[in-house]
Amino acid sequence: MKKGAFTFVLHSHIPYCRKAGQWPHGEEWLHESLSESYLPLLNALYDLRDEGCPFKLTLGLTPVLVEQIADPLILDHFRTFVADKIDRAHSDISRFKKLQQPHLVNLAGFYLNYYQGVLRSFEERFQGDLVGAFKRLQNEGHLEILTSAATHGYLPLLERDSSIYGQLKVGAEAYQHHFGRPPRAAWLPECGYRPGFWASREGKPYIKPGLERHLADLGIRLFFSETHTVEGGTPIGKATDAVHGPYGNIPRRQVARPLAYKEPTAKTTYLPYWVQTPEVAVLGRNNRTGMQVWSADWGYPGDFDYREFHKKDGTSGFQYWRITGARLDLAHKDYYNPDWASTKARGHAEHYSLLAEDLLGDFHDRNNKFGLIAAAYDTELFGHWWFEGLQWMKEVLRHLAYSQTVELTTASEFVALHPPEDVLALDEGSWGQGGDHSTWLNPNTEWMWPSVHQAELMMEELTAAHPNASGDLAGILNQAARELLLLESSDWPFLITTGQAKEYATNRFQEHLSRFNKMADVAASSQVNDAARNLCRELYELDNVFPDINYRVFASREP
Repeated sequence: MKKGAFTFVLHSHIPYCRKAGQWPHGEEWLHESLSESYLPLLNALYDLRDEGCPFKLTLGLTPVLVEQIADPLILDHFRTFVADKIDRAHSDISRFKKLQQPHLVNLAGFYLNYYQGVLRSFEERFQGDLVGAFKRLQNEGHLEILTSAATHGYLPLLERDSSIYGQLKVGAEAYQHHFGRPPRAAWLPECGYRPGFWASREGKPYIKPGLERHLADLGIRLFFSETHTVEGGTPIGKATDAVHGPYGNIPRRQVARPLAYKEPTAKTTYLPYWVQTPEVAVLGRNNRTGMQVWSADWGYPGDFDYREFHKKDGTSGFQYWRITGARLDLAHKDYYNPDWASTKARGHAEHYSLLAEDLLGDFHDRNNKFGLIAAAYDTELFGHWWFEGLQWMKEVLRHLAYSQTVELTTASEFVALHPPEDVLALDEGSWGQGGDHSTWLNPNTEWMWPSVHQAELMMEELTAAHPNASGDLAGILNQAARELLLLESSDWPFLITTGQAKEYATNRFQEHLSRFNKMADVAASSQVNDAARNLCRELYELDNVFPDINYRVFASREP
C-alpha cells in the first residue's frame, strides 16, 4: 500500500551573464553548470525514460536561465568551452604519460570521455535544444517545470507592487513562450516570502497584498517555502562548508544564526496549506531529507571517496583528488577513484530511498494521512559541486519509482489530488542565512536598495505617462523594463554579501542602473532621435533578455 508521495524540487538558476566576460565571472558560470549539471541531469532523466522507468520530479528553471540556455550566442560559446576542456584533457594525458603517472593518465582519460560525452549529448541526443528537451519531458508527464520571478528578483524587498507583479508576469509570459503552456506553480527566489501588511498613501491606509495575491492574479496556484516559515521554531540553516552554489567557492546557504524565533506550530511540511485564502497553496521544504544532503557533518557529499571540489590541477584545472578525510588540508588529498565514488553513490541512493519510505510511512501511521516529501535543492549542487550527485539522484528516482510504499509525483499533481484542508498565515522569511532577508539587505548592501526603489517608481511614472507608446518610444520603454528587471536581480546583493565577487556584482548593478537611467531619460523627454535609437539598439545587443517584454506590465498597482 502506498503511504505517501515524494518529489525532488530542484531550483535551477544562473544570473544573467550573456556577454559579461569569462573566468572568473561571467558566461563561464553558465557553461560550467551546463556541462556539469543541466546536461548530465537531462542525460540521467532521458536514460530513465528510455528504459521505461516511471519517474517524476519537479524542476524549477528561472526565466532568466531559460532565456540564456535558449540563446544561440551562449550555446555557441558553450561549444567552445567544451572543446577547450577536451583539448585540456588530451594535453593532460600526454603530460602524465611523460611523468609516468598511470593513475593520472586514466583520470585524464576519464575527463576526456566525460566532456566528449557532454558534447555528443548536446549535439546529437538533444540537437542543441536544451529547452526543448526539458519541454518534452514535461509534455510526457515526467516533469513539472516551475516558473519564477523573471530575473530572480528578491521580491520581499521590492517596494512597488508593480515590480513584484512585473517580475512574476514577465516570468510567466516567458514560460508560456518556451514551454507552450501557462505555469501552474512557482519557485519564489530564495524562498523569499512576504505577507500582506498595512501601508499608507497620502494619509490613507491600504493593504499591500502578500506575494500569494500576485501569484493568484497570474493563475499560479502553488509555491514553496522554507521549513521554519511553516513549522515555526528556529530557522534551519545549511553548513558553512557545504559544497554547493553556482558562484564558485561560496556556500550558498550558510548556518543560520536566527534573528527571531517563532513558537513551533502544529503545521507540517508533509502537507500543503492554503496561504491566507483558499486560492494559492504552499509546500514547505522537508528538512530531514534535506539535511541528509546539506549537512557538512553527515551529508552524503562529504563522503571521503567523492571528488574533491576545491583542489584543481594547476595546469588544466581538472579535479584529480578525492575528499580523503574530514577537514583535511588540500595538500594531503589522495587521488580520486571514479569506481569507488560510483559505488558510494549507489549505496547512498539506497539509503536515501529507504529514509524517504520510513519518513512517509511513519507520518502515515501516526496521522492517517497521505503525506508528501518535497525535497528541495539547488540543481547546481548535483554534478557541479557534488560530482556524483546526479548518479545518486538517478538511482533514487529508480528506487522510488518501483517502491511499494512511496509514490513519485510532481508538486502540482500532488496538490490537485490531495488539496489543502487548512489555511495558514505563512510566516515571513527565506531560506537564506538566519531565515530572514539579511543576506540581501545588510550594511554592505543597503546602499543598493534606494536606487532600486527609485527606478521602480520611475518605471511606474513612465508607464503612466506613455500608456499607449508605439514604435521607437515603445522600444525605449521596453529596454528600460529589461534593465529594471536585471537591476532587481537578487544575485548582485548576494554576491556582495558573500564578499567573493563584490567588485563584479557592484559593477554589474551599476551598469544596469546606468542603462536604465539612460533609457528612462530618453522616454521622459519623448525625444527619440537617431542617437537614442542607436543607444537602444546597443543596449539591446548587450541585454536582449525577454525579447517580447511589454513595459505596460509595470503599470502602478497601488491604490
